[in-house]
Amino acid sequence: MVLLVTGGAGFIGSHLTARLLDSGNKVVCLDNFDEFYSPRIKQRNVSPFIANSSYSLVEGDIRDTDLLAELSSKYRFDHVVHLAAKAGVRPSIQDPFLYEDVNIRGTLCLLECFKDKNLKRFIFASSSSVYGNRNTVPFSEEDRVDAPVSPYGATKKAGEIFCYNYHDLYRIPMVLLRFFTVYGPGQRPEMAIHKFTRLIDNGEEVPVFGSGTSQRDYTYIEDIVDGIVRSLSLDSSFEIFNLGCSRTINIKYLIEVIEKNIEKKAKLNFLEAQPGDAEVTFADIHKAETLLDFKPGTTLEDGIQHFISWYIDAKEDLC
Repeated sequence: MVLLVTGGAGFIGSHLTARLLDSGNKVVCLDNFDEFYSPRIKQRNVSPFIANSSYSLVEGDIRDTDLLAELSSKYRFDHVVHLAAKAGVRPSIQDPFLYEDVNIRGTLCLLECFKDKNLKRFIFASSSSVYGNRNTVPFSEEDRVDAPVSPYGATKKAGEIFCYNYHDLYRIPMVLLRFFTVYGPGQRPEMAIHKFTRLIDNGEEVPVFGSGTSQRDYTYIEDIVDGIVRSLSLDSSFEIFNLGCSRTINIKYLIEVIEKNIEKKAKLNFLEAQPGDAEVTFADIHKAETLLDFKPGTTLEDGIQHFISWYIDAKEDLC
């Protein structure tokens, strides 16, 4: 198979690329090496692939319609896995127009480019952020998702709507994957597990917003990649899936696990809760278990151990 992976130099994209190449596929990575975090991290992510003849790295923007047209003419893609996005809840509150432009218009540019290319599958990376704050858990794909609490979540919901629209108009086979707090080796530096680990390691204060009782469904990267790969061969024209561990962890316990593995104590600084943050995320994964045979197998305790082993080895390159 030949796959276009947008955002392929990022955290999830590079792990997915490794799996796809190991399985004998050809991968074209499209990434703009955005400076949201150090481009050196993305360069490190893709360095193992550069010499692989089945891998092509294209530095560019998903909003560049001329570039997309050039790629779609040069390669006969079987699948597009659209991971590229401006990520992060809190930054989206600071600059909602940028998030709207990249996440909505960028997705629309891709859909327009590939609407008549006879793709076998278009995979869209959505987010648990579309659920907003809910009174009932776990979150089901059948729940209404019309009240996200951040611009980031709103852009992901808009992306889902456009994906359905293009499926309906042009019969593009679609799978929409709602990721729940993905972590593991290579995780972005501003995300909680990576950030907390770095601060604890450096003896700096760890900011805890609210009481420390907020809960997240943390999902290990290899489990997420497994769900993406399984969705490529799904015999269905349009589906939405939650991909999560289906276990909630509060911030205090998360910090305790990090402390144990890095063998240092955290200096906690409790702050007011931040707007845009959901109090809980919790994935109902029954549908993914049933239709994708999705079986997340990595516990938080094991996943943190894997992450910190990577962090200790890589931290000099992360500065």
